[in-house]
Amino acid sequence: MHAARTILPVIGIAALLAGAALFQQAAPDRYGLPEIEVLDPGPTGQRIDQDELFGNYYPAAGNVITLQGAPRPAVLLLGGSEGGLGGGAKRMALSLQEEGFAVLHLAYFGALEQPASLERIPLELFDRAIEWLKEQPGVDQERLAVIGASKGAEAALLVASRRSDLSAVVAGMPTSVAWNGINWASNGQSPYSSWTASGEDVPTMPFSDWNASDGIISVYRAVENPTQSTNAARAAIPIERSSARIMLVCGEAETMWPACPMSRMIAERSAERSGPSITVLAYQDAGHFVFGPPMTPGDAFYDRLDTFGGSVEGNATARTDSWPKVVAFLKARAAE
Repeated sequence: MHAARTILPVIGIAALLAGAALFQQAAPDRYGLPEIEVLDPGPTGQRIDQDELFGNYYPAAGNVITLQGAPRPAVLLLGGSEGGLGGGAKRMALSLQEEGFAVLHLAYFGALEQPASLERIPLELFDRAIEWLKEQPGVDQERLAVIGASKGAEAALLVASRRSDLSAVVAGMPTSVAWNGINWASNGQSPYSSWTASGEDVPTMPFSDWNASDGIISVYRAVENPTQSTNAARAAIPIERSSARIMLVCGEAETMWPACPMSRMIAERSAERSGPSITVLAYQDAGHFVFGPPMTPGDAFYDRLDTFGGSVEGNATARTDSWPKVVAFLKARAAE
């Protein structure tokens, strides 16, 4: 993204100071996340760097124009607060490519000439990415999906609430509300919204107080607090506006943020407001690495699957069960 960075405050000085104090305890090591990666697409993809879009594009496997005599469905893929173009999302992109999807893995911060922090990212960037996908040879403009993980799930659900041309959305470790952004130069805290729409900050949910015994998830507990219902309503993602079918994947033992409770909030809101059908896949012994293609003990990251909740085996089992269901969900929506 080559656009100039605009900064506008969205919370007061007192809240900023409180946020700084809690994040100094929570995020001196980037929550344990890896350093930002900007990985090459590899032999089956190509680097895209044009019109504020930076990412890796993976055309559908085979001859995308003549395969089965029809254009192929396409997916916009969004990673999370790790930024850049990381290995976890690349693994998803390659898996989806092999299944016959065209995939654009988009970087929205942390890559070359992009903002270093996840602050005030224009939602219009994702709109441009979807329009770019529509223009690619062999892509079916009527069969478009968005997949996001963690903060990317937050973006994906916001995008879904803004567009009528998506057939499916899959959100791994999602949130029911929009939150403030992340700035690693300031120990993780940010006084700004993660996102803007038409130049205005998307309303955000205030953080809870830091609780040392609970760790980072404690700052997100406000969304479960009945006394914060007014703030939660103001920051809620209006998922009922989406026309896409939605699948949510979460781990009940997560320690990053309460993705399963928030998944149920999304589903309840949609049902109450006559919104789209929402499927929730929740796994008891899994955490923040519940989402993505299966891993085996030979994979380099396998032993770290329990970093943000659940056991290694629980997360591995959840991925083995959920990823085929994610692929089947996308294929079913593309066939409608």
